[in-house]
Amino acid sequence: MTATLWVLNGPNLQFLGTREPDIYGRDTLDDAEALCRAEADAAGLPLRFHQTDAEHQMVAWLHEARVGAAGIVINPAAFSYAGYPMLDALKMCDCPIVEVHLSNLHRRAEAWRARSLVSPVATGIVSGLGIHGYALACRHIARLHGARV
Repeated sequence: MTATLWVLNGPNLQFLGTREPDIYGRDTLDDAEALCRAEADAAGLPLRFHQTDAEHQMVAWLHEARVGAAGIVINPAAFSYAGYPMLDALKMCDCPIVEVHLSNLHRRAEAWRARSLVSPVATGIVSGLGIHGYALACRHIARLHGARV
């Protein structure tokens, strides 16, 4: 069975395109999924793309992806700052993890946004490139997976 590329999205990301477009842009989560699907298809990887406002659901998906995934692209959104159960689940994953944020967290007015719980366990971080960060993260995982196969 082919390893799956997981793209997981945290709270409020279903409102991309309409929520604070001056910060997050006008692209939607469907647009982000289309970019991820194109990258996954090009690499021959099945894609699981999900969004949730419920941390227990995020943890359940991470448990499912824990062993044998090609990699995980995660935009933890607000779970970045208070998602300790999610962090513990990420620590159990045996695959590359790329953390994605639409905005540049280090340019945001709130200093706490730049301190993500996920960053210390992530293989890499993409921040500030809008939805194009998702495509870069997927491409990177596909490249890593190709090197491991």
